Amino acid sequence: MKNIYKTITAVLLTAAMILPAISFAGNKDRSGQSGASELLINPWARSTGWGGANIANSFGLESIYTNVAGLAFTKKTELIFSHTQWLKGSEIGVNNFGFAQKVGASGVLGVSVMTMSFGDIPITTTDLPEGGIGTFKPTYMNINVAYAKAFSNSIYGGFNFKVISESISDVGAQGVAVDAGIQYVTGKDENIHFGISLKNVGPTMAFKGDGLSIRSFIPGQESKFTVEQRSADFELPSQLNIGGSYAYLINEMHTVTVAAAFVSNAFNKDQFVFGAEYKMKDYLMLRGGYTYEKGITTSNDRTTVFTGPSAGMTVQVPLNKEKNSMFSVDYSYRATNPFKGCHNMGIRMSF
Repeated sequence: MKNIYKTITAVLLTAAMILPAISFAGNKDRSGQSGASELLINPWARSTGWGGANIANSFGLESIYTNVAGLAFTKKTELIFSHTQWLKGSEIGVNNFGFAQKVGASGVLGVSVMTMSFGDIPITTTDLPEGGIGTFKPTYMNINVAYAKAFSNSIYGGFNFKVISESISDVGAQGVAVDAGIQYVTGKDENIHFGISLKNVGPTMAFKGDGLSIRSFIPGQESKFTVEQRSADFELPSQLNIGGSYAYLINEMHTVTVAAAFVSNAFNKDQFVFGAEYKMKDYLMLRGGYTYEKGITTSNDRTTVFTGPSAGMTVQVPLNKEKNSMFSVDYSYRATNPFKGCHNMGIRMSF
């Protein structure tokens, strides 16, 4: 068994050193060729506070998005609800609910549901381009079912199965994807972490429905026929994340953690994420991060709405010290241009 752990550790560390060099150039030439881009939206307030740099040290329910292996650190039961004002001013909202429960001695089962709201969008046609005939509401939903396990005091692994749904009244697309992740913990005080996660791996999706059908006359025929148009398939935005972190244990009251991550996007530029978190016991946490990708520092070369900086904080109070139950409020902000940033507020209970 020890040899298995050593092998996993060797593979993890080797990949962490080699894969960034292989993928450094990114895949900018494929930008815009994937669909289901909502899979790249992190709906959790804690991890977005430092830009998602905590690939190696994400703990609990939020790990379903960053690195599902961290779900194994859930102590017993955890509930989170979060709301994101996505690109403030666009009237787009992201709601997310999650539940995690420890099962057995070392396993944890987690479930989360993310939905997006776009407000009322006017219906337009070629004859009525200005609308005036009603509105419609797109429905976006991602359902995640995850399981993670502690294989030892150093090795944690997990996987996440997700169902993707995008629809309007007469057209929709559904698909499935899987994530997988691993975390390795070492150091005298278990303060050194490494992690790798692979996300959004699954078959292509395509839109179907009555909205892609039209009724028209065929030359030489007197009656109308229904002609069904086929939508092209699109791939999912798969992603590889590699990260590491180090926690400076100043004393029993204060801890400072620094983290870095490399994000390889199959359909976009690769990113380097740097972040830090200050923790005062379990009561107060302050975070900050910066996400870099090629061209992000100048408006002429930037190909993302995000400009790089992010920040966040957590205020946490104990509910029952004997049962180690906590109630916390999380907040994060990500800077954008245009729009007025992304604001995320979350409420968490662990007991």
